[in-house]
Amino acid sequence: MNLRIQSVSVDSTDPKVPADFWEKALGWRRTYEVEDEIVLEPPAGSPADGVSPDLLFVKVPEQKEIKNRLHLDLRPDDQAEEVQRLEALGASRISIGQGPEVTWVVMADPDGNEFCVLRALRSEELEAQGLVPGFSEAPGNAAG
Repeated sequence: MNLRIQSVSVDSTDPKVPADFWEKALGWRRTYEVEDEIVLEPPAGSPADGVSPDLLFVKVPEQKEIKNRLHLDLRPDDQAEEVQRLEALGASRISIGQGPEVTWVVMADPDGNEFCVLRALRSEELEAQGLVPGFSEAPGNAAG
């Protein structure tokens, strides 16, 4: 099967509000904009360009009323620092009943869309995924 996710769509009564936030939060580029739709894509030439789904913000007549059924999980290098940065951009911490023992922070963008900021991966988790920081040689090419 040749199928991939093209975009994640976000409904809004004013697409500019969440698009402005997510453009700054992710450092993505605005590649399409008309009155009722805005598309954000990863930076051109970045590892995510052409791989990560676009974010499509679509104008709808109704306000958001209940918890999202789909949300983004963000994985920063420093959770506390990232939460603080996102709050400065207009996000807010919210409770959806997650309790104090969880390792993620639930937030909402300025339009009320929930998302989570996960904890940083531990070194053993990075190693298991082949993402050891600072190691750029291909396997089998290490000197010594």
